[in-house]
Amino acid sequence: MNMNIRKFKKLLAALTLPSLLLQVFAFTATAQLGKQRKLEVMEQANQETTLVAKSKIAPDLEQKADDLLYGRQSDEMQRVIIQLKSETPLNELYGNAMSSAERKQMFALEVSSNKEKAGILVSDLSRVNGILRKSYNNLGLISAELPLSQIRELLQSDNVAYISPDRQVEGLGHVGKTVGLYNTGIFDRGDTNTTTWLAGSGIGVAVIDSGAYGIHDLFKKSGTEAFKVTAYDFTGQNNTSDQFGHGSHVASVLSGDARLGSGAYEGAANGVSIYSLKVLNSLGAGSSTNVIAAIDWAIANKSAKNIRVINMSLGTPVKDSYINDPLCQAARRAVNAGIVVVASAGNYGKDWLGNEMYGGINSPGIEPSVITVGAVNTYGTDYRSDDTIATYSSRGPTRGYVTLSNGARKYDNLIKPDIVAPGNKLIAAASPNSTLVTFFPQLKTGSLHDADEQVMYLSGTSMAAPVIAGAAALLIDTNPTLTPNMVKAILMYSAQPLKGYNTLEQGAGMVNFDGAVRVARLVKQNPGTLANGAALLTASLPTNKTSVIGGETVYWGKGVVTNYGILYGDELMTKWQAMYANGVLVGDGTTYTNNILSKVASKTTAGVSLYQGAITNNGVLVSDGTTFLSSIAMAGSPAPFVNSQGVLVTDGVLISDGVLIGDGVLVGDSVAMATQALLGDNTACMLPAP
Repeated sequence: MNMNIRKFKKLLAALTLPSLLLQVFAFTATAQLGKQRKLEVMEQANQETTLVAKSKIAPDLEQKADDLLYGRQSDEMQRVIIQLKSETPLNELYGNAMSSAERKQMFALEVSSNKEKAGILVSDLSRVNGILRKSYNNLGLISAELPLSQIRELLQSDNVAYISPDRQVEGLGHVGKTVGLYNTGIFDRGDTNTTTWLAGSGIGVAVIDSGAYGIHDLFKKSGTEAFKVTAYDFTGQNNTSDQFGHGSHVASVLSGDARLGSGAYEGAANGVSIYSLKVLNSLGAGSSTNVIAAIDWAIANKSAKNIRVINMSLGTPVKDSYINDPLCQAARRAVNAGIVVVASAGNYGKDWLGNEMYGGINSPGIEPSVITVGAVNTYGTDYRSDDTIATYSSRGPTRGYVTLSNGARKYDNLIKPDIVAPGNKLIAAASPNSTLVTFFPQLKTGSLHDADEQVMYLSGTSMAAPVIAGAAALLIDTNPTLTPNMVKAILMYSAQPLKGYNTLEQGAGMVNFDGAVRVARLVKQNPGTLANGAALLTASLPTNKTSVIGGETVYWGKGVVTNYGILYGDELMTKWQAMYANGVLVGDGTTYTNNILSKVASKTTAGVSLYQGAITNNGVLVSDGTTFLSSIAMAGSPAPFVNSQGVLVTDGVLISDGVLIGDGVLVGDSVAMATQALLGDNTACMLPAP
């Protein structure tokens, strides 16, 4: 935590001294010293880990300013979004370091400070012949207009943190753009029929979460006033509404209708039918049995309701190996029944001091058969050159374990997540009077006041998972005979590896709807009937396996992540791999014996290559880069030893640039980490519709 929290506490003490005096006398000297020491430690750690923007100006706006400087661009009035510098640690709420009352007062102070800064910027803008158009005090954002030639002058203001162009809002959502959904020939199905769209129409998606506010405008069926949500309760409370406020957001990221906000909040697959299966209560808590009951219902109703996808933006800390974990077993049953199961990776990518953590994948995300999803911070831009893995997004390897006969714990250490998707500060449906809206009112955004139209920001791998669930629905819409493993493989093969991140952070990379749909269109009907090595496609793959997203060329990674390595090569898509069949795992394409990871000949073809271990990627092919963690370290069984926490383990994993979570390691304040993820990385982000 930085100096802001201490400054805030001093200011707060000055403002509310009489009431706080009673609290101060109630503390013991030991408690005071302990809390002070915690703040100092947090402050020091934050100084080392705080994200620092590369520049105070967005790259596309900087390019325009440079073009003006060199005579390639005429001076013109430029609409911009100005991010104000924050005076409080609004996005750095660490557990019990502050009380609920202090946090609420901090929110009020931030809004007051933003109003004051907005007033000062009126004068600053006037001096450079600009005008302030609108102030979003809850967000610390300002809409303004000024000459392009004066942009850098305004950057000198002490109140300005970052300036972005006020990019045009079209009838398309940010998520759809940055994943390539709206590319020519994809959303329009690439045919001559102007009345048909790729939207997952007729496909049922079970959203296992906290319920859904089913009469929100984002849940209207396309072109009608009817609603797409059917709700069931598995909490035993006989209440299907979204009292927590999480499930509504998740479901609308997946399926939001295009009409609200002129398409700004359109979901990944707006034609699907949503089956809201409520397993979490008003506090966002539930039991594994609730989840298992919901999965069981989805399997039982698969045929009647055409449920082809399950989304679980939830999880529980891991103890058991996936072999024994009941949530994993339930998820595996659903996959074996022909349902694509998508799960969030978790939000344990850093501890309460801001240190990177590895091994934080939740259950059921540790299950090999599910598609486990990490979160990307897009910074609100449709292009990808500025994309980063969100700091809170859980990293692998998975840390469930079995206890061997000698008493040592053998960890699964599987590579997860499988893929990543946008998940930082996404705008979607708000559930009126829900817990999240009540306790975090600053999350609400936009200018709409009707309860059925209100939207809010949320962040986390919970928001990234429904993007992938939507992608899965679109692939099934494209080719209904795809197996769950085939859907998973296509999504990974076409994903874009992000440069500088390793496989334990991003899996195969950032999802690419454009590439995935183009591949799915080529796959033969009923591929599950093919023999290993048989021709899989009806036509050749494109020569250049790239997509254009946000004006930039995006490379397909051309690989599939398995348990301890990466399979890569064109034959992954040109020939049927038996590991894609129902009743097996993609991970069954490799085996680890005698300290060697190798391909299984009966499940893969000769033209598929294998990279052993996790890799730090160079941003092109998923198999290109430098080794981050070897397959031996993940899958091997070294001699048992007592680790630093006094636990007997047989484990070769050693992470050099972060903390490895294992049994006996204190993860930290889970409430603090949940709050960090909820508020998201404090950067530029998706903006509300005007």
